[in-house]
Amino acid sequence: MIVRDKASLYGTDAEARGEGWETTRLLTGRDRMGFSLHETVISEGTELRLRYRHHREANYCLSGEGEVLDIASGTTWTLLPGTLYALERHDEHIVRALRGDLITICVFNPPIYGDELPETGGYGPSLIGRETL
Repeated sequence: MIVRDKASLYGTDAEARGEGWETTRLLTGRDRMGFSLHETVISEGTELRLRYRHHREANYCLSGEGEVLDIASGTTWTLLPGTLYALERHDEHIVRALRGDLITICVFNPPIYGDELPETGGYGPSLIGRETL
């Protein structure tokens, strides 16, 4: 059984941040669950253009107000608490935090290990060997 408090992850490699965002990786590939689970905070006024070529991602909005734009279709959806959006086709998208910090719970498959490297249009696969479940 894995029991983990978010505060216990502060100051560890489970935290990642960039301009206008921060994420805490509550579960990673090292936990051998077959997915990773993150809490991500996007600061009000931030716009992020994202694409994960090697991961599928689902995001559940806990607080704040924002929007997600599907680059391919040009369709924009409002993000409010209780809204889920999933990127089942490695969709390139833009997320905007419009009112308040946008806080989401994110699930990645395959899981994020934390050593993925930025590459054009997304993140490359982990350098850590994948273990079977």
